[in-house]
Amino acid sequence: MQNFNVDIHFDLMMFVEEQRRRGRKNVIKEDHIPGFREGNFRLIVSSLYIDDIFLPEMALRKCLDQISGLYQEINESGNELKLCKTYADIEALKETDQIGIMLAFEGVEPLYNDLDLLDIFYELGVRIVGINWSRRNYAADGSFFAVKREGKKGGLTPFGVELVEKAQELGMIIDVSHLNDEGFDDVVYFTRGPFIATHSNSRSLVPSMRNLTDDQIRIIGSRGGLIGINSANKFVSNEDETNNIAAYVDQILKIRDLIGIEHVALGFDFCDFNMSDDFKKQMTAKGRPFFNVVRGHSDVKSVEKELLRRGVSEEEIRMVFSGNFLNLMKEYL
Repeated sequence: MQNFNVDIHFDLMMFVEEQRRRGRKNVIKEDHIPGFREGNFRLIVSSLYIDDIFLPEMALRKCLDQISGLYQEINESGNELKLCKTYADIEALKETDQIGIMLAFEGVEPLYNDLDLLDIFYELGVRIVGINWSRRNYAADGSFFAVKREGKKGGLTPFGVELVEKAQELGMIIDVSHLNDEGFDDVVYFTRGPFIATHSNSRSLVPSMRNLTDDQIRIIGSRGGLIGINSANKFVSNEDETNNIAAYVDQILKIRDLIGIEHVALGFDFCDFNMSDDFKKQMTAKGRPFFNVVRGHSDVKSVEKELLRRGVSEEEIRMVFSGNFLNLMKEYL
Protein backbone atom coordinates (compact mmCIF):
# COMPACT_ATOMS: atom_id res chain seq x y z
CA MET A 1 0.00 0.00 0.00
CA GLN A 2 1.13 3.55 -0.70
CA ASN A 3 2.91 5.12 2.29
CA PHE A 4 1.81 8.75 1.84
CA ASN A 5 -1.89 8.99 1.07
CA VAL A 6 -3.93 12.20 0.90
CA ASP A 7 -7.66 12.77 1.45
CA ILE A 8 -8.52 16.10 -0.13
CA HIS A 9 -11.92 16.44 1.59
CA PHE A 10 -12.88 15.33 5.09
CA ASP A 11 -15.46 17.05 7.35
CA LEU A 12 -13.08 16.68 10.24
CA MET A 13 -13.21 19.91 12.20
CA MET A 14 -16.99 20.25 12.31
CA PHE A 15 -17.17 16.99 14.26
CA VAL A 16 -14.05 17.69 16.33
CA GLU A 17 -15.40 21.09 17.42
CA GLU A 18 -18.68 19.47 18.43
CA GLN A 19 -16.84 16.94 20.60
CA ARG A 20 -14.62 19.59 22.16
CA ARG A 21 -17.71 21.63 23.02
CA ARG A 22 -18.79 18.63 25.10
CA GLY A 23 -15.55 18.77 27.04
CA ARG A 24 -13.34 16.30 25.17
CA LYS A 25 -9.69 16.86 24.22
CA ASN A 26 -7.38 14.95 21.86
CA VAL A 27 -10.35 14.08 19.63
CA ILE A 28 -8.29 13.68 16.46
CA LYS A 29 -5.63 11.66 18.26
CA GLU A 30 -8.14 9.29 19.84
CA ASP A 31 -10.82 9.02 17.14
CA HIS A 32 -9.02 9.55 13.84
CA ILE A 33 -5.25 9.11 13.94
CA PRO A 34 -5.47 5.29 14.26
CA GLY A 35 -7.49 5.13 11.02
CA PHE A 36 -5.23 7.65 9.30
CA ARG A 37 -2.19 5.57 10.17
CA GLU A 38 -3.77 2.26 9.18
CA GLY A 39 -4.59 3.74 5.78
CA ASN A 40 -1.22 5.55 5.51
CA PHE A 41 -2.94 8.94 5.28
CA ARG A 42 -0.31 11.58 5.97
CA LEU A 43 -2.22 14.65 4.78
CA ILE A 44 -5.89 15.45 5.39
CA VAL A 45 -7.71 18.44 3.91
CA SER A 46 -10.25 19.38 6.57
CA SER A 47 -13.29 21.33 5.51
CA LEU A 48 -14.69 24.20 7.56
CA TYR A 49 -18.39 23.51 7.26
CA ILE A 50 -21.13 25.38 9.15
CA ASP A 51 -24.39 23.54 9.77
CA ASP A 52 -27.64 25.26 8.77
CA ILE A 53 -28.76 25.72 12.37
CA PHE A 54 -25.92 28.20 12.99
CA LEU A 55 -26.61 30.40 9.95
CA PRO A 56 -26.33 33.27 9.48
CA GLU A 57 -25.56 34.79 12.87
CA MET A 58 -23.03 32.26 14.18
CA ALA A 59 -21.16 31.36 10.97
CA LEU A 60 -18.04 33.36 11.76
CA ARG A 61 -17.89 32.23 15.38
CA LYS A 62 -18.39 28.55 14.56
CA CYS A 63 -15.70 28.66 11.87
CA LEU A 64 -13.22 30.30 14.22
CA ASP A 65 -14.14 27.75 16.90
CA GLN A 66 -13.26 24.97 14.45
CA ILE A 67 -9.89 26.53 13.60
CA SER A 68 -9.18 27.21 17.27
CA GLY A 69 -10.07 23.59 18.01
CA LEU A 70 -7.53 22.43 15.43
CA TYR A 71 -4.80 24.59 16.94
CA GLN A 72 -5.57 23.16 20.37
CA GLU A 73 -5.67 19.61 19.03
CA ILE A 74 -2.22 20.12 17.47
CA ASN A 75 -0.85 21.36 20.78
CA GLU A 76 -2.39 18.39 22.62
CA SER A 77 -1.24 15.76 20.13
CA GLY A 78 2.33 15.37 21.33
CA ASN A 79 3.73 16.47 17.96
CA GLU A 80 1.63 13.97 15.97
CA LEU A 81 -0.27 16.67 14.05
CA LYS A 82 0.96 19.59 11.94
CA LEU A 83 -0.93 22.44 10.28
CA CYS A 84 0.20 22.72 6.65
CA LYS A 85 0.12 26.17 5.08
CA THR A 86 2.86 25.76 2.45
CA TYR A 87 4.23 23.08 0.18
CA ALA A 88 7.36 23.09 2.33
CA ASP A 89 5.16 22.14 5.30
CA ILE A 90 3.82 19.18 3.31
CA GLU A 91 7.28 18.08 2.19
CA ALA A 92 8.48 18.23 5.80
CA LEU A 93 5.92 15.54 6.71
CA LYS A 94 7.99 13.03 4.74
CA GLU A 95 10.87 13.48 7.18
CA THR A 96 8.71 12.95 10.28
CA ASP A 97 5.90 10.75 11.52
CA GLN A 98 3.46 13.66 11.70
CA ILE A 99 0.08 13.83 10.02
CA GLY A 100 -0.61 17.11 8.24
CA ILE A 101 -3.90 19.00 8.24
CA MET A 102 -4.75 21.58 5.59
CA LEU A 103 -7.83 23.81 5.94
CA ALA A 104 -10.52 24.48 3.34
CA PHE A 105 -13.77 26.42 3.27
CA GLU A 106 -16.83 24.34 2.48
CA GLY A 107 -18.94 27.42 1.90
CA VAL A 108 -17.82 30.99 2.58
CA GLU A 109 -20.67 31.82 4.97
CA PRO A 110 -18.13 32.85 7.68
CA LEU A 111 -17.11 35.78 5.48
CA TYR A 112 -20.69 37.09 5.28
CA ASN A 113 -20.12 39.80 2.64
CA ASP A 114 -16.84 41.09 4.09
CA LEU A 115 -14.02 40.26 1.70
CA ASP A 116 -11.40 41.63 4.11
CA LEU A 117 -11.98 38.59 6.33
CA LEU A 118 -10.45 36.39 3.62
CA ASP A 119 -6.99 37.73 4.52
CA ILE A 120 -7.50 36.69 8.14
CA PHE A 121 -8.51 33.17 7.19
CA TYR A 122 -5.52 32.93 4.86
CA GLU A 123 -3.23 33.81 7.77
CA LEU A 124 -4.96 31.16 9.89
CA GLY A 125 -4.17 28.51 7.27
CA VAL A 126 -7.12 28.24 4.88
CA ARG A 127 -5.76 27.38 1.45
CA ILE A 128 -8.77 25.98 -0.47
CA VAL A 129 -11.96 27.99 -1.03
CA GLY A 130 -15.08 25.90 -1.53
CA ILE A 131 -17.45 28.67 -2.55
CA ASN A 132 -20.56 27.12 -1.10
CA TRP A 133 -22.30 24.06 0.22
CA SER A 134 -25.62 23.00 -1.31
CA ARG A 135 -27.38 26.25 -0.48
CA ARG A 136 -27.30 29.91 -1.46
CA ASN A 137 -24.88 32.32 0.20
CA TYR A 138 -23.51 35.79 -0.52
CA ALA A 139 -21.17 34.41 -3.18
CA ALA A 140 -23.24 31.97 -5.24
CA ASP A 141 -26.03 29.41 -5.48
CA GLY A 142 -25.36 25.80 -4.57
CA SER A 143 -26.40 22.51 -6.17
CA PHE A 144 -29.04 20.71 -4.14
CA PHE A 145 -28.92 17.01 -3.29
CA ALA A 146 -32.50 16.54 -4.49
CA VAL A 147 -35.00 18.56 -6.49
CA LYS A 148 -36.35 21.53 -4.50
CA ARG A 149 -38.81 24.27 -5.24
CA GLU A 150 -36.86 27.42 -5.95
CA GLY A 151 -36.90 30.58 -8.00
CA LYS A 152 -34.52 31.48 -10.77
CA LYS A 153 -31.00 30.18 -10.19
CA GLY A 154 -27.98 32.43 -10.14
CA GLY A 155 -24.26 31.99 -10.64
CA LEU A 156 -21.56 34.03 -8.92
CA THR A 157 -22.77 37.25 -7.33
CA PRO A 158 -20.68 40.42 -7.59
CA PHE A 159 -19.24 39.46 -4.18
CA GLY A 160 -18.55 35.96 -5.52
CA VAL A 161 -16.61 37.37 -8.47
CA GLU A 162 -14.48 39.51 -6.16
CA LEU A 163 -14.01 36.52 -3.86
CA VAL A 164 -12.59 34.17 -6.50
CA GLU A 165 -10.33 36.88 -7.87
CA LYS A 166 -8.94 37.81 -4.45
CA ALA A 167 -8.58 34.17 -3.41
CA GLN A 168 -6.40 33.52 -6.42
CA GLU A 169 -4.34 36.64 -5.71
CA LEU A 170 -3.67 35.31 -2.20
CA GLY A 171 -2.66 31.90 -3.52
CA MET A 172 -5.80 30.02 -2.54
CA ILE A 173 -7.28 27.44 -4.89
CA ILE A 174 -10.98 27.48 -5.83
CA ASP A 175 -13.12 24.40 -5.17
CA VAL A 176 -16.32 24.01 -7.24
CA SER A 177 -17.85 21.03 -5.44
CA HIS A 178 -21.42 21.96 -4.35
CA LEU A 179 -21.52 24.86 -6.82
CA ASN A 180 -24.39 24.83 -9.33
CA ASP A 181 -23.82 24.72 -13.08
CA GLU A 182 -24.30 28.46 -13.52
CA GLY A 183 -21.69 29.15 -10.87
CA PHE A 184 -19.30 26.63 -12.43
CA ASP A 185 -19.51 28.51 -15.74
CA ASP A 186 -18.76 31.77 -13.94
CA VAL A 187 -15.71 30.29 -12.20
CA VAL A 188 -14.40 29.22 -15.60
CA TYR A 189 -14.89 32.75 -16.90
CA PHE A 190 -13.54 34.72 -13.93
CA THR A 191 -10.54 32.61 -12.96
CA ARG A 192 -7.25 31.66 -14.47
CA GLY A 193 -5.24 28.49 -14.03
CA PRO A 194 -6.28 25.38 -12.13
CA PHE A 195 -9.33 24.94 -9.96
CA ILE A 196 -10.57 21.74 -8.33
CA ALA A 197 -13.63 19.76 -7.29
CA THR A 198 -12.58 18.19 -4.00
CA HIS A 199 -15.46 15.71 -3.66
CA SER A 200 -17.53 15.27 -6.83
CA ASN A 201 -18.13 12.37 -9.21
CA SER A 202 -19.38 11.77 -12.75
CA ARG A 203 -22.93 12.91 -13.51
CA SER A 204 -23.10 10.65 -16.54
CA LEU A 205 -22.75 7.66 -14.18
CA VAL A 206 -25.00 9.08 -11.44
CA PRO A 207 -27.29 11.94 -12.55
CA SER A 208 -27.06 14.08 -9.42
CA MET A 209 -26.56 17.82 -9.67
CA ARG A 210 -23.77 17.35 -7.11
CA ASN A 211 -21.80 15.44 -9.72
CA LEU A 212 -19.98 16.89 -12.71
CA THR A 213 -20.96 16.69 -16.37
CA ASP A 214 -18.48 15.29 -18.85
CA ASP A 215 -17.91 18.81 -20.21
CA GLN A 216 -17.22 20.16 -16.72
CA ILE A 217 -14.78 17.32 -16.08
CA ARG A 218 -12.99 18.10 -19.32
CA ILE A 219 -12.73 21.79 -18.40
CA ILE A 220 -11.19 20.98 -15.02
CA GLY A 221 -8.69 18.72 -16.77
CA SER A 222 -7.85 21.33 -19.39
CA ARG A 223 -7.12 23.83 -16.60
CA GLY A 224 -4.74 21.41 -14.89
CA GLY A 225 -7.10 20.85 -11.97
CA LEU A 226 -8.16 17.83 -9.93
CA ILE A 227 -11.32 15.92 -9.06
CA GLY A 228 -11.51 14.14 -5.72
CA ILE A 229 -13.74 11.07 -5.89
CA ASN A 230 -16.57 11.14 -3.36
CA SER A 231 -17.51 7.91 -1.55
CA ALA A 232 -21.06 8.94 -0.54
CA ASN A 233 -23.40 6.27 -1.86
CA LYS A 234 -25.83 8.60 -3.63
CA PHE A 235 -22.99 10.00 -5.77
CA VAL A 236 -21.27 6.67 -6.49
CA SER A 237 -24.08 4.49 -7.84
CA ASN A 238 -27.79 4.80 -8.57
CA GLU A 239 -28.60 1.59 -6.70
CA ASP A 240 -27.45 0.91 -3.17
CA GLU A 241 -27.25 -2.81 -3.97
CA THR A 242 -24.38 -1.99 -6.33
CA ASN A 243 -22.77 0.63 -4.10
CA ASN A 244 -19.47 -1.05 -3.40
CA ILE A 245 -15.75 -0.57 -3.95
CA ALA A 246 -16.10 -1.64 -7.59
CA ALA A 247 -18.62 1.17 -8.18
CA TYR A 248 -16.26 3.64 -6.49
CA VAL A 249 -13.46 2.54 -8.81
CA ASP A 250 -15.85 2.93 -11.76
CA GLN A 251 -15.99 6.62 -10.87
CA ILE A 252 -12.20 6.88 -10.77
CA LEU A 253 -11.84 5.16 -14.13
CA LYS A 254 -14.60 7.21 -15.75
CA ILE A 255 -12.80 10.45 -14.98
CA ARG A 256 -9.44 8.91 -15.89
CA ASP A 257 -10.82 7.97 -19.29
CA LEU A 258 -12.12 11.50 -19.87
CA ILE A 259 -9.12 13.59 -18.77
CA GLY A 260 -6.31 11.30 -17.62
CA ILE A 261 -5.27 9.71 -14.36
CA GLU A 262 -3.17 12.79 -13.48
CA HIS A 263 -6.39 14.70 -12.67
CA VAL A 264 -7.89 12.24 -10.19
CA ALA A 265 -7.57 12.26 -6.39
CA LEU A 266 -9.31 10.89 -3.30
CA GLY A 267 -11.95 13.14 -1.71
CA PHE A 268 -13.95 10.63 0.31
CA ASP A 269 -16.26 13.05 2.18
CA PHE A 270 -16.52 10.68 5.17
CA CYS A 271 -19.29 11.85 7.46
CA ASP A 272 -21.77 9.02 8.02
CA PHE A 273 -20.02 7.71 11.12
CA ASN A 274 -20.68 10.72 13.34
CA MET A 275 -23.10 13.08 11.61
CA SER A 276 -25.67 14.94 13.69
CA ASP A 277 -29.38 14.19 13.29
CA ASP A 278 -29.89 17.55 11.57
CA PHE A 279 -27.01 16.91 9.15
CA LYS A 280 -28.32 13.40 8.46
CA LYS A 281 -31.73 14.80 7.50
CA GLN A 282 -30.07 17.15 5.02
CA MET A 283 -28.10 14.30 3.48
CA THR A 284 -31.12 11.99 3.10
CA ALA A 285 -33.32 12.42 0.04
CA LYS A 286 -36.59 10.60 -0.70
CA GLY A 287 -36.02 8.07 2.06
CA ARG A 288 -32.77 6.74 0.61
CA PRO A 289 -30.27 5.90 3.36
CA PHE A 290 -26.92 7.68 3.41
CA PHE A 291 -23.61 5.85 3.84
CA ASN A 292 -20.04 5.92 2.61
CA VAL A 293 -19.08 3.17 0.15
CA VAL A 294 -15.47 3.26 1.35
CA ARG A 295 -15.69 2.47 5.06
CA GLY A 296 -13.19 4.90 6.49
CA HIS A 297 -9.56 5.75 5.84
CA SER A 298 -8.35 2.29 6.82
CA ASP A 299 -10.47 0.82 3.99
CA VAL A 300 -8.39 2.51 1.27
CA LYS A 301 -6.57 -0.81 0.84
CA SER A 302 -9.80 -2.16 -0.70
CA VAL A 303 -9.73 0.63 -3.28
CA GLU A 304 -6.09 -0.13 -4.09
CA LYS A 305 -6.84 -3.83 -4.46
CA GLU A 306 -9.72 -3.17 -6.87
CA LEU A 307 -7.65 -0.71 -8.92
CA LEU A 308 -4.89 -3.29 -9.29
CA ARG A 309 -7.46 -5.93 -10.29
CA ARG A 310 -8.74 -3.55 -13.00
CA GLY A 311 -5.26 -3.10 -14.47
CA VAL A 312 -4.28 0.24 -12.92
CA SER A 313 -0.54 0.33 -12.26
CA GLU A 314 1.05 0.96 -8.89
CA GLU A 315 2.47 4.26 -10.20
CA GLU A 316 -0.99 5.40 -11.35
CA ILE A 317 -2.40 4.46 -7.94
CA ARG A 318 0.30 6.55 -6.26
CA MET A 319 -0.75 9.48 -8.47
CA VAL A 320 -4.39 9.18 -7.41
CA PHE A 321 -3.67 8.53 -3.75
CA SER A 322 -1.27 11.46 -3.32
CA GLY A 323 0.96 12.45 -6.24
CA ASN A 324 -1.53 14.48 -8.24
CA PHE A 325 -2.56 16.65 -5.30
CA LEU A 326 1.03 17.12 -4.14
CA ASN A 327 2.06 18.21 -7.64
CA LEU A 328 -0.74 20.77 -7.72
CA MET A 329 0.17 22.10 -4.27
CA LYS A 330 3.81 22.38 -5.31
CA GLU A 331 2.70 24.60 -8.17
CA TYR A 332 0.13 26.58 -6.20
CA LEU A 333 1.42 27.12 -2.65
